[in-house]
Parts: sequence; C-alpha cells; structure tokens
Amino acid sequence: MNAFVLVKHSDGPQAFELRELDDPEPGKGEARIAVDTFGLNFADVMASLGLYRDAPPLPAVLGYDVVGRIDKLGIGLKGFREGMRVVAMTRFGGYATEAIATSNGMCEIPDDFDAASATALSTQFVTAWYAAKEMICLQAGDRVLIHAAAGGVGGALVQIAKQSGCTVFGTTGSAWKMKHLEELGVDYPLCTAAQDFEKAYRSADGTKPLDVIFDSIGGASVRKGLRLLGSGGRLVSYGVADMMGGAHNLPRSLRTILSFGFPHPVFLLMQSKSLIGVNMLRIADDRPDIIRRCLKEVVARGVKGDLRPVVDKALSSCEFARGFESLRKRETAGKVTVHW
Repeated sequence: MNAFVLVKHSDGPQAFELRELDDPEPGKGEARIAVDTFGLNFADVMASLGLYRDAPPLPAVLGYDVVGRIDKLGIGLKGFREGMRVVAMTRFGGYATEAIATSNGMCEIPDDFDAASATALSTQFVTAWYAAKEMICLQAGDRVLIHAAAGGVGGALVQIAKQSGCTVFGTTGSAWKMKHLEELGVDYPLCTAAQDFEKAYRSADGTKPLDVIFDSIGGASVRKGLRLLGSGGRLVSYGVADMMGGAHNLPRSLRTILSFGFPHPVFLLMQSKSLIGVNMLRIADDRPDIIRRCLKEVVARGVKGDLRPVVDKALSSCEFARGFESLRKRETAGKVTVHW
C-alpha cells in the first residue's frame, strides 16, 4: 500500500514522506478498507509537531477518518461484507490506501453519498455529537460559546447547537472567516484577532452569563471561560490549540499548561459550574460502544440531510502537502479531505 508517513517532527512539508508499505492485516473483529478518501484533522497537526502524546512513535502513519470499501474481513466480524462502502474511524493509519477499522468504528454509507462529506461526518461530527448531546445535552434557550467555530468540529457544534434551539456565539481568529460564521448560523460571530474573546463577548451581548462553552483552544481560554459561565454552566475542553508553535519549546508548553489555572472542586461546587474534558481517543479505546452509537447517529442524520458537513478542500493525493499546510496555518473553514 501507499501511505503518507510522518518521518520527523516539523512544521514544514518535510515532515512527511510518501512510502510504499506492506498491507495491514485485519485482526479479530476488524476489517481492512481500500481507502478512497481520508481526512485531515487538527490533532494530526499537533502530532506532526510532536505535541500529541498519544501519537504512535516515528515513523508513523497518522489519520483518523476514511471512506472506502471493505476488501478483507477479520475473524468474527459480523454485520459487514467485502465490497461494502463505509465511513470509518481509525486509530491512526488513515493516511494510506489501506486502513484498519473495528466494527464499532465503521458505518455503511450509500454509494452516492459524497466521500468528502462522509469523511467529515466521522471524527469531527462524532466528537461534536458526543460533546453536545451526550456530555452536555444542550437545551433550547442555552447561550453557547463555540471556539474555533469555523473549524470542522466547531462548525459541527454550531449546527447541533442551532438545531437544539440555542443562541450561538462563535469565535474565530481570522477576520475573513466572520462571513462564514454568519453563513453557518452563528448569532454572534466574534473575531479574536483584534481583542480577547472575553472582551469580545461582553461587548457583543455579554450582559448575561453563558450556559455552555466548547473550548478547543486550552490554556488561558479555559480559565477565562469559567468566569463567563453562570450557575449550572458547563465548559467542555477538547483541545489545546494554544500549544501550537510549542514543539520543542518547553517554556511555551509549560506556560500553556499553567495558564489553564487550577479550578478547585470547591470553587466549581459553590458556583455550580462544570469543567468537562473530552478525549475521543480514550473514548474509542475504553468505550467503543459510544463511538458506534454516535457514528450511527451522525451518519443517519447526514444521509437524511439533517447534518451538513462543510468541506473546505477536497484535494487529490498529490496535493496532500498543500492541504496539510493550509490546516496548520488555520487557513481553512471546514473539513479538508484527500482523495487517492
């Protein structure tokens, strides 16, 4: 098989090499997928910089989401067949022409369903659905702040929050993405390029406290977010994008970690606030039933058109480096996919 292999931790195109590797063999309860399209995720950018501790050792094949057809079944796999078209969540290994997935991480999709959109439904929409519907259970009337609302997970959260009847505040660090946030349905787009998001929120419609915050930034963003929550408020932390640029930079990494603050349980108890951490890799490892349930739900809604993934770039494999660089520089608004 062919695969884009991470060979060194770097912020440039030299981090990856296209290599020919042996085809993987599916184990018990697994399937091998002939990959048509795979997705790029921000966690891959963190891994390429050496900032994602769960990433496999170098040389490594990254990638969490693929679309293709099953070409080999492992022992004991039921409910799937060779030739079936599926969207799948992989535990790395997605940047290849052959990838392995378990039954919990696969879902059949129609032959005419767009591959790029289907790819976006897996990792990003599953993350958003789990955070918004299972960890939070959004209610109509909730005031919700979504950081990086123009990104893949952020955009999915916007859709879910709007469909739940919430008032949505969405942040972006790029002024050109403000129109995109409006098109997504964000009620109050907030540009953080010129001012701190806390100030931006208070100047927009910050007379009332927030009910929910979805935070992929980390660091001081979490500490400030807790201040904006009212009684019963919940903050979901699912990323540390603030650590970008901290590869091999221990002082910066430590600053980011320390800037989270130290929210004491007594403080949370007295003010009736919740701080929730979400790591989908841990959920996939320890509670695969949750992945299966969420994946089936978002795929069913995507096929019906209730959820509409936004694809920023659907590139060919020869454009892989350009797509990854665009994601790293935060020049995208939506999903980036690569077609072999």
